[in-house]
Amino acid sequence: MEHTPRNSGFALPHAYLSSTTSSFVDFLRVQAPDLLPSKRPEGGFAPGSGLEPPHGTTIVASTFNGGVLIAGDRRATSGNTIASRDMEKIHVTDAYSAVGIAGTAGIALELVRLYTVELAHYEKIEGVSLSLDGKTNKLANMVKGNLDVAMAGLAVLPLFVGYDIDASDPKRAGRIVSFDVTGGRYEEHAGYHAVGSGSPYAKSALKKLYDPEADAESAARAAIESLYDAADDDTATGGPDLVRRIYPTVVTITAEHGAVKMPEEETSAIAQTVVENRAERPGRLG
Repeated sequence: MEHTPRNSGFALPHAYLSSTTSSFVDFLRVQAPDLLPSKRPEGGFAPGSGLEPPHGTTIVASTFNGGVLIAGDRRATSGNTIASRDMEKIHVTDAYSAVGIAGTAGIALELVRLYTVELAHYEKIEGVSLSLDGKTNKLANMVKGNLDVAMAGLAVLPLFVGYDIDASDPKRAGRIVSFDVTGGRYEEHAGYHAVGSGSPYAKSALKKLYDPEADAESAARAAIESLYDAADDDTATGGPDLVRRIYPTVVTITAEHGAVKMPEEETSAIAQTVVENRAERPGRLG
């Protein structure tokens, strides 16, 4: 088998050894731009072709006493067809942040994975993690970089949650930030938010259920209940599937534990309670 001798004089390009930037995305933009999500639109899904790439919805987020959480349903759709019943839309991106993805599924997954690498790369190069504002600005720039394909109908709209370890009031350190397709960045001060096709229904439910003094378990219950309401009115949102044992994904972020995915036995117990209560009292919250 041919191989390159260790002393053959082969060397990595200078950019691989340069520390002029701590951004992995900037490095890719120069060295391998074809690997960026915005340069790799999903083949075969031209607008008007009758074929649609899978889309993921719905994501909700809320703060609670001492932290913040984000939750999402598991359904992805392609037109009026269910493309996936168990898609993971909530991703832990570093020790104190997580991102939920709505929009074109393939590009969204690439974007959030690259974003996770971006945060880890920065921390390795600089020796410290980005501030929470720095994290959201990085994500806003990545969303903006996807604008060309977004205008072609392949939009990605992430929802960011993070715990601000530098906040003066630890009880209010949980923060929620949303974005638009142009890279606009908006901090949500209401304490809750939702994105995706089912967001109007989910947000309306959260408006009634939200309690800033709730603990993590109560906040998770409210989030799952709001996703249930979204699924009740939006066909692209999947409700708890008790037969297949597919339940919403929930991630909580606190100062003590950081970003942690809630175990399935906990989310399944909450989801089953919500379904049982709705069976007894259809159409009523709580």
